[in-house]
Amino acid sequence: MYSPLKYIPSIFHKRDPLQFTLFVTARCNARCPFCFYWQDRHTVQDELTAEEVEKIASSMGDLLWLLFAGGEIFLRKDLPELVDSFYRHTHPVIITLPTNGMAPDLIEPSLEKILARSPESAIVCKLSIDGAGEEHDRIRNTPGSFENAMETWVRLRRLGERYDNLQLGINTVFCRENQDNMDQIADFVETLPGCETHTISLVRGNPADSAYKEIDLEKYRQAVMRLEKDLKGGNSKMYHFTLARLKTAQDLVQRQLIYETVRQGRRLLPCYAGRITAVMNEVGDVFPCETLSDKMGNIRETDYNFPRVFFSEQADRVRAKINNSGCYCSHECYFVTNILFNPLMFSRVARQYLELPGHSGAVS
Repeated sequence: MYSPLKYIPSIFHKRDPLQFTLFVTARCNARCPFCFYWQDRHTVQDELTAEEVEKIASSMGDLLWLLFAGGEIFLRKDLPELVDSFYRHTHPVIITLPTNGMAPDLIEPSLEKILARSPESAIVCKLSIDGAGEEHDRIRNTPGSFENAMETWVRLRRLGERYDNLQLGINTVFCRENQDNMDQIADFVETLPGCETHTISLVRGNPADSAYKEIDLEKYRQAVMRLEKDLKGGNSKMYHFTLARLKTAQDLVQRQLIYETVRQGRRLLPCYAGRITAVMNEVGDVFPCETLSDKMGNIRETDYNFPRVFFSEQADRVRAKINNSGCYCSHECYFVTNILFNPLMFSRVARQYLELPGHSGAVS
């Protein structure tokens, strides 16, 4: 597997992107009222083609973490080709592929191609579960979604028995509609064979139904503390890729910081968005993160040369605005880099690391 150790210098030199998120489509086969990506959707004809993505990937350097987003990413039938372009050119240590699991007949063969073509990357496939049984369908306003997700899970678990680079997990969006049922959801996830992680994402953005954001923050805290207790008690598993235990420790710190950030309503950590992270949507617009609308440029206007966008004067202005504005968010992906590449957070992560089971210095 590709080693993450080569990215240690980025702790001190934060200029090159090492985490990249590519929105491959805005199309989706679910109707989730809490979706943050429902406005300004582009047509299929506007989406970056596989040929364009090949050019973009070839212009980029190596990546620690590559994340595909949407929309439902597996609706792109050429998804294996898109992943392959980045695998060959950027050698990502981790490739994350989220899915709602609604289309098992599309997801299984596509993911198998990706696994076979990307043997040196950890392929993290996260399936969305926001409730147990019919409750999941109700919250997502999509009948049949739970049954399809479970069929997808069975198929992906079988793939996991054949491909060691597959890491399977569940993600739950914490919102008003399920905040009183988090223990029930966690209990259910623990019964899923082959599940290596359960994460909770706090509802974000501007969902179509804003009522989903009317949450009780203390209930979020209780939910993430439940996950922490299960991990430290040995009731939950962890990923098996290199430094997975470190990533788990970071997750524990991340959830604490997200709670405190929302509670206090301010930025608690320096933000490295636009410095070591970047986001591109399905039509080639480049942003520092998913939560800001300030565009660094468009890849189609630079002949698909990513550095020309990322190191442009416009990108410098966007980075300066982030530094000066004090903007803050609860987006989990950016807390990952803001924690792991901040030396001031190392002792806090180390304490969590030592409290996880299976370490010689673990405590009860």
